[in-house]
Amino acid sequence: MSRFFKGTLVALAAAATLGGCRGQVSDKPPLHPNKNMDQVRRYDAQEPSAFFADGRSSRIPVAGTVAVGELREDTVLAAGVDQAGDFVSSLPDGMKLDAALLDRGQDRYDIFCSPCHDKAGTGNGIVKQRGFVPPPDFSQDRVREFPVGQITNAIAEGVRTMPPYAAQIPANDRWAIAAYVRALQISQGASLAQVPADVAGKQGWK
Repeated sequence: MSRFFKGTLVALAAAATLGGCRGQVSDKPPLHPNKNMDQVRRYDAQEPSAFFADGRSSRIPVAGTVAVGELREDTVLAAGVDQAGDFVSSLPDGMKLDAALLDRGQDRYDIFCSPCHDKAGTGNGIVKQRGFVPPPDFSQDRVREFPVGQITNAIAEGVRTMPPYAAQIPANDRWAIAAYVRALQISQGASLAQVPADVAGKQGWK
C-alpha cells in the first residue's frame, strides 16, 4: 500500500471521527482548563456582605483617596483661587492668552454655556424661553468686575441655580471658556480704536 494511500485513509478516518462528534449531547460540564477569575465569588453593586462587619460589600475609600485626574494641588488651575482662597485675576502659569485659547473657549462655550447664557452672553438662552430662571447678562457691571478666576470657579463649582461642570469640562477648558467670556464682555463696549489696525483693515472696518 502506497504512502499516499495510507495518508488518505488516515485523513478520511479523522474526518469521519470529527464528523461523528458534531451534534452529540452530553450532560457533563464543558472543560475549562484555565479558570482565571471567571468563577471567583464576586458582589454586585450595593449587594450585602456577611464578610464585612458593616454588612456592606462596597467599601468606603481610604481617607485622602483621590480619583484619577482629580488631584487638585494647583488651586489656581482647578478652582481659580490662590492659596489664600482669593479669586485670581490672571491666567494660570504657562497658559497663554491667544487666538487658539479663545477659539477653544468659544467652542466649549457654545456647547456647554450658550443654552443658558446664549451665544452673546446676554442670558437669553433657550432655557429662559422654556421658563427657567434666566442667568445674568455678562455685560452687567457687577459681572464685568468678576476676576477671571471667579468665572472659572463658577464653571467648576456652580453658583445658585447653575450646576457645577467640573466633571464635564476639564480645567484647561474651563479657563478657555472664562477667557472667552471676558472677550464677550469686552466686545460689548469695544470701540474700533481697540481693534488692531491690520485686523480692522482685513475686515474692512472703518
